[in-house]
Amino acid sequence: MNNNTRLGTMMFLQYALWGAWLPVTARYLSASISEGGLGFSGSQIGMILGLAGSIGAIAAPFIAGQIADRYFSTERVLAFLVSTGGIVKWYTATQTDYQSWLVLSILYSVLYMPTLALSNSITFAHINDQENDFPKIRVWGTIGWIAASWVFPMIWLQTDLQFQSMPPFIVGVEVPDVTSRLADALKFSGLISLCYGAFCFLLPNTPPKKDAVEKLAFKKAFELFQYSSFTILVLASLAVSIIHQIYFLQTGPFLSSIGIPDSQIGPAMTIGQFAEIITMAYLGYFLKRIGFKKVITIGIGAYCLRYAIFGTELFPVWVMVLSQAFHGFCYAFFFAAAYIYVDKIAEDDVRHSAQTVFGIIILGGGPVIGGWLSGYLQNAYTVVSGPDLLVFDYSMFWYTLSAIGLVTTAAFYLLFYEQTE
Repeated sequence: MNNNTRLGTMMFLQYALWGAWLPVTARYLSASISEGGLGFSGSQIGMILGLAGSIGAIAAPFIAGQIADRYFSTERVLAFLVSTGGIVKWYTATQTDYQSWLVLSILYSVLYMPTLALSNSITFAHINDQENDFPKIRVWGTIGWIAASWVFPMIWLQTDLQFQSMPPFIVGVEVPDVTSRLADALKFSGLISLCYGAFCFLLPNTPPKKDAVEKLAFKKAFELFQYSSFTILVLASLAVSIIHQIYFLQTGPFLSSIGIPDSQIGPAMTIGQFAEIITMAYLGYFLKRIGFKKVITIGIGAYCLRYAIFGTELFPVWVMVLSQAFHGFCYAFFFAAAYIYVDKIAEDDVRHSAQTVFGIIILGGGPVIGGWLSGYLQNAYTVVSGPDLLVFDYSMFWYTLSAIGLVTTAAFYLLFYEQTE
């Protein structure tokens, strides 16, 4: 097995274990107890999926940066984190109260969030052409997300699978307790995590930098803020990560509200990942032809367009589902391009930490603000529609997020100048 094959398999597992549970968890948590869910409020879900992830991202520098950069081989640290995280995720699936979910979600995020930077760092350490090679390897993460999102409902939530013309194309008859079974997506993720942990021992060796002159790689990584381009990218990333987080908090319940069955939510949301495969495949080409500034601007603008379509009630359901194809541009043209740019301007001995510092912004600051903002907007746009009947105005909710995306797009394009050294 050559290095590219091993790195591609690593990315497949890295994102398969995430795609197994994230698209459907908000729906499970928000569904009423009578439906089979846990009946948590929008603010509680924001804390579980927002604050918890932020704490993990903030803790990541001390795990992914300091430890992997200085003391242990990166693949060994990765193996420990994903295996332990898998056990925590399995146990979380058995809990039903808010306090347990919050504590366990925080613990899981402390274990999982550093692995995003570690898997990127392992990849960058074993490729020659960042702009061309990284997208081709990273695309296997997208394929892994799709595979997990489709396999779980097909095996566990549906029977008598058939083809249909509307996304997600392959559907079946839902099992009677489908909503309560969404919790088992966490167990599925746990199994993938344990397999991933074992596979880490087959990854190419990525030893710590013994000859690094700085004792604190994390501290040195913060020196990237001397580049105005990095500072502008960080500020734009904060805004984007806020509205990106809300996508995973609200899209599942939103699709349910417009008539998508619970067993089809995960597969329907993978339309974005299918589009991501295409955009990721051509990311290197566009980076070389039009540069980071225009590529990242397109990525931010895609958020604005997607949320504008979500908010336009005149569109039929299939258009709203297909509009998730904009996610391909959102992720590949913004997040993947941004990771490549950070690696491009960071010095060799702090690349692990530089990726993690950037991760603090998009996986730390953004999600906690996004979780709070999601709950706040949900309360603000919930109106009284009748006696004892409250209705969430999704249209105004999505338009607000679209406006944030529009302002961020314009500001980034006007202020960002590429740093090439």
